[in-house]
Amino acid sequence: MIYGIGTDLCEVARMERSLTRQAFVQRVFSEQEQQLLDSRKGAARTQTAAANFAAKEAFLKACGTGLAGFALAEVSALRNEHGAPYLSFTGKAAAFIEQNGLTAHLSLTHESGLAAAFVILESAAPCNSDD
Repeated sequence: MIYGIGTDLCEVARMERSLTRQAFVQRVFSEQEQQLLDSRKGAARTQTAAANFAAKEAFLKACGTGLAGFALAEVSALRNEHGAPYLSFTGKAAAFIEQNGLTAHLSLTHESGLAAAFVILESAAPCNSDD
């Protein structure tokens, strides 16, 4: 069953400006994400950061919590060995995923100065209905 769906856009130029502030990078991106960003250069680094930021926002929308409850760095948008994106969680975000029995699905893209993310949260248990 689908627990929640979220999507978000991030302007790559805005992210480029934000990446110049180390406090922003440390507050928003996990250690693993920072390593991913450090492995990419130029436009690829900025596009990856923008897509990852959009993934965090899309995840929060899918949870239905907004910014309340989780630190952005507790939600990591990473890539597997084939380059496919996935979400990884720590702290309160990990507890939320575990308590609700959720699996997260992530899709990322970037084009023409924008990065987008789409998140589906899937629950193994049927959602309660007021039917």
